Parts: sequence; C-alpha cells; structure tokens
Amino acid sequence: MTTLKEQLQEDLTAAIKARDELRSSTLRLTLSAVTSAEVAGKQKKALSDAEVLQVIGKEAKKRREAADAFEGAGRADQAARERSEGAVLDAYLPKQLTDEELAAVVAAAVAESGASGPQGMGAVMKLVRPQVEGKADGGRVAAAVKAALAG
Repeated sequence: MTTLKEQLQEDLTAAIKARDELRSSTLRLTLSAVTSAEVAGKQKKALSDAEVLQVIGKEAKKRREAADAFEGAGRADQAARERSEGAVLDAYLPKQLTDEELAAVVAAAVAESGASGPQGMGAVMKLVRPQVEGKADGGRVAAAVKAALAG
C-alpha cells in the first residue's frame, strides 16, 4: 500500500511524462509544502497520510482564496488557473459533505450538547469538528453552527 506522499510523487512523474504543465507544477508545489511541513520544528519527521491530507487541504484553500482575489482584481485568466490547480488538489481530498449532511451533523451535535444561543457555539464546534475534519471547510461549519443556534 502506497502512502499519499508516494502517490503524489508517482502522479507527478506521470504528469511530467505526459507533459501536463498545470498538473506537474501543482503537484511540485504541493510536494514542496509537504516537505516543508516534514522539516518544520526541531526534528524532521515523516508525515502520516492524515497530516499530508491537511497540507493538501491548506494548499487547496490557498488556491480558492487566490482565485477569489484574482477574480476581484479583474484577472479572470489567473483566477481560472488557480481554480484549475485547486481542482487538481481536490482529487486527493476526501469528498466534501453536502449542506444537508453538514446540517444533520450540526443538528445532532446541538441536541447532544444542549446548547442554545451564540454562547453555545464553542461546545457545539468541539463536537462537530472531529466528525467533519477534512470533509467540510471550517467557515462552512461555523456558518452552519451559527444558523442552527440562531434558528
């Protein structure tokens, strides 16, 4: 069984051989970010697949934010490139929860914690976060929790 990092390296090699510039540059940058995460801190360590997924998630989020910034600045060509790079990275991430699935998880957490009103947000987030880790963006989760506690 290959690790996620090995899979990224194999896919990079295949992209280079296929002369797929977008895919190869995206995977190069992602592997660079993984390596940086491995050597961060006092001692070098090999990242687990879950940690590599976190790095890929951060890289995908950077692409989404950059695409939005380019879109706002009127640079549609650069925004399209960032979105394409994000799509390459999304293939490695777990399937995202739909709004309905996220709402169901949040509703169950609200019922379990007995929270009501905005002051209960921390308690609900503590229950929801482990269940949706990597499957939903933090902003989406926070918005769903706020909506459930307000309504």
